[in-house]
Amino acid sequence: MRLLISTVPNSKVALARTVTASFMLLGAGLPLAVAAQQPDDGSSSWGLGLAVGSSQKAYTDIDRDTKVLPILSYENRYIRLAGPELAVKLPGYQFSESNKLNFSVIGKYDFTDYKQSDAPILNGMEDRDGGFWAGFKAEWQNNLVDISAEYITEVAGDSEGSAFNFGLERTWHFKQHFMFTPRVVVSLLDKKYVDYYYGVRANEVTADRAYYQGESAVNIEVGARGGYMFKQKHFVFLDVSVTSLASEIKDSPLVDSSTENRVMLGYIYRF
Repeated sequence: MRLLISTVPNSKVALARTVTASFMLLGAGLPLAVAAQQPDDGSSSWGLGLAVGSSQKAYTDIDRDTKVLPILSYENRYIRLAGPELAVKLPGYQFSESNKLNFSVIGKYDFTDYKQSDAPILNGMEDRDGGFWAGFKAEWQNNLVDISAEYITEVAGDSEGSAFNFGLERTWHFKQHFMFTPRVVVSLLDKKYVDYYYGVRANEVTADRAYYQGESAVNIEVGARGGYMFKQKHFVFLDVSVTSLASEIKDSPLVDSSTENRVMLGYIYRF
């Protein structure tokens, strides 16, 4: 895959990434259980929607980024597309109706990126791109709390980093229409990932920006999603999250905040 991308002009690669990103919403904001849910008879299910997402990165003096993005989801017995994640399902194990182990091979798009024009501290820096990631995911769904673990690596040849994400979440339903899902996600990011997005290379050093080489780091995200479903087809949701950044990121000369945050409001119609 790296060979293919390296032989395509940069403008075409950028366009492909933009088109891909525009049809894939940030994963945490997309209610997977609603947007892509396989019917009991084993047939397919899909949904369309629209969302407004607003995120604040930790780079010094960077403006808040607000985007309007479409939502596309699809699921059948073999695959699941939900937000930026495409999963090819592997054989799992069902202990009972509410106690299941699921396994999948996944691919996803990471929206982490910046341009040197995004903030004064980034002037003279080379642009950093978002990336396509691939890996494996395991999910344990049960009555107490849903647990997920995934290992993914960047395959487009940009950061060449990897990450291990461990998540806990639980969904409560109220009066058949309301849904509330708090979550905690712990992310172990390797040295290449941190250095790519938060490091300062030798040719990027200035009087106000020292050389910095990133090291592996552990971030912790705390978030919650609330939603309302009506007429069995329409779903409106609000998702908020705050990520506490590791010291290996906070120590970067590009960063002046210890947290990042995101708010997302969206609507999904299920067919």
